[in-house]
Amino acid sequence: MIKILDQATINKIAAGEVVERPSSVVKELVENAIDAGATAVTVEIKDGGISFIRITDNGAGIAKEEVPAAFIRHATSKIMTIEDLLSVRSLGFRGEALASIAAVAQVECITKTAHELTGIRYEIHGSKEIAKEEIGAPAGTTVIVRNLFYNVPARKKFLKTAMTEGGYVTELITKLALSHPEVSFKYIINGSNKIATSGNGRLQDVIYHIYGKDVSANLLPVKRSLSGMAVEGYIGKSYIFKGNRSFEHYFVNGRSIRNQIVTKAIEEGYKSFIMVHKFPFTALHFTLDSNKLDVNVHPTKMEFKYADGEQLFDFVKDSVRQALLSEEMIQDVSLKSAEEERAITIERQRSSTSHVPEPFEKEARAMRYQQGIVKHQEEQKKNEPPAAVKEADGQKVSPEKATTFPDKQSISVKTPGAPSELDSVKPEQLTMPVEQFLSENARKKHRLIGQVFKTYWLIEYEDKLYIVDQHAAHEKVMFERLMRQLSKKQVLSQQLLPAKVLHLDSVEHNTVIEHMELFSQTGFDIEDFGDDSIVVRAVPDDIMGVEPQLLFDELLNALTEERGTISLDFFVEKLSGMACKAAIKGNTEITTMEADRLIDEMLSLDNPYNCPHGRPTMIALTKMELEHKFKRIQD
Repeated sequence: MIKILDQATINKIAAGEVVERPSSVVKELVENAIDAGATAVTVEIKDGGISFIRITDNGAGIAKEEVPAAFIRHATSKIMTIEDLLSVRSLGFRGEALASIAAVAQVECITKTAHELTGIRYEIHGSKEIAKEEIGAPAGTTVIVRNLFYNVPARKKFLKTAMTEGGYVTELITKLALSHPEVSFKYIINGSNKIATSGNGRLQDVIYHIYGKDVSANLLPVKRSLSGMAVEGYIGKSYIFKGNRSFEHYFVNGRSIRNQIVTKAIEEGYKSFIMVHKFPFTALHFTLDSNKLDVNVHPTKMEFKYADGEQLFDFVKDSVRQALLSEEMIQDVSLKSAEEERAITIERQRSSTSHVPEPFEKEARAMRYQQGIVKHQEEQKKNEPPAAVKEADGQKVSPEKATTFPDKQSISVKTPGAPSELDSVKPEQLTMPVEQFLSENARKKHRLIGQVFKTYWLIEYEDKLYIVDQHAAHEKVMFERLMRQLSKKQVLSQQLLPAKVLHLDSVEHNTVIEHMELFSQTGFDIEDFGDDSIVVRAVPDDIMGVEPQLLFDELLNALTEERGTISLDFFVEKLSGMACKAAIKGNTEITTMEADRLIDEMLSLDNPYNCPHGRPTMIALTKMELEHKFKRIQD
């Protein structure tokens, strides 16, 4: 017998589409706060948000008479007609969040608008109104959610542990803070502060507060617009990555959202810069034409569709690629201990800006006291005649040869990981021009010191020691040479006299015939000979030093195992693996002449800093790092 469900049951079923777990509740309530114009939002949870969630904001608040209506399904102030969905800019718009939360939890709401003298306290449990009273309150809204799914035990038993559910909330707050740097977020777990951002509108500051200096000091800015699409934000250098996509953040029109086109385009942009199966750090804000954008494709509004997916893919990939190619990607390494790095960070923070992050204030005061003593000693030295100066090793040297220290006022720099207002001055690593080390002019000044561990070559250039991995560098040179040949369709072929007939099984034969054009682009000249046989008339000429028969067998095996459409990119991926096999191995002695030739070839590459798998081909160690380690100079 068909029966119409009662309203309470309907509400609980509908709530399941919006409220899946505590993080869903936090998402909906924080998005409401941002839509209400809040500039400060505090999120507090206990037991992973299962037993307690409190969201407090300083937004516009809700008028007293409208509060009960706000908890009715499809009640919203953000859209009025179906046409409004085409241009919606608010984070929420369906009017389901409060009603869905109230259907499966015990909810208390305290709110007041700026022009009202008093606010209202409204309590609703399982969609039933419990209390409504006037109350003194600051402008804004506080929503407390207790005992999530208390009346839906079947749903509650599917929740994970409090720690896991809390992790989902933390991940959400991270995305919200990155998507809205203009909002100050405070996040509290079981009474302990977890995240706090300033709300000053600077994305790099948010990245620093959440991920620390290791990430924020190794960012590349991205800013580009084209044909109604714009992107602004930061991406990590190629050595900032994770084994999963938790580092990838991107936002569309202010909304944290997922889209396979954007994800694929970002990773395609990093191709050959980052190791295989590793994923980069990104924090990118996209502004797209809302008329081509549909965010109403999923109940949680976490996915979107775009009318011109191909154009979006190219735009994202090219934006990432251009940023990666814009600066030299040689990683500076440090010999300092964690304690030394921390002390230097505090000191640079103090000298570049009067503001010091709260956790460092006590250490900074001690640092200032110590610096006062050092400064006094330096002033005394200035008054002394220019006599012989003792270096750290105890040997006397003339004043002109003594180690000198520049005036600190002249080298005020932007602290890595703790951005300041001095944006015109960047850390050294971010400002090294691409043509510095691997340029024709610089090449003449290289001093090739020699090989160590039969794997690495040491090169002195100006005030840095460059360490080149001979295997990664050779692999990259061969791979880039092949890519140039492929792009220009100039892969050289060698004719076979006589031609070679190969007998294949039916699967292999069909595979070769289906991908004849790809074999041709790689330098093979192949014809169908019938009866599962082919004729090979030409093979690629010295393609990365790989024997043609081996190359053919590798490609054929890879194609036979693969299913679906195969592109040239698939060939390239397999060829990059073969470049690795063909490259000079580590623990192999090569001559200085061979090393010189390898470095010369690297000059011609667009991206000489990473092998095809994303590993660095070289790193740099500064003279100052060595002098710190040998105690020739002190911090």
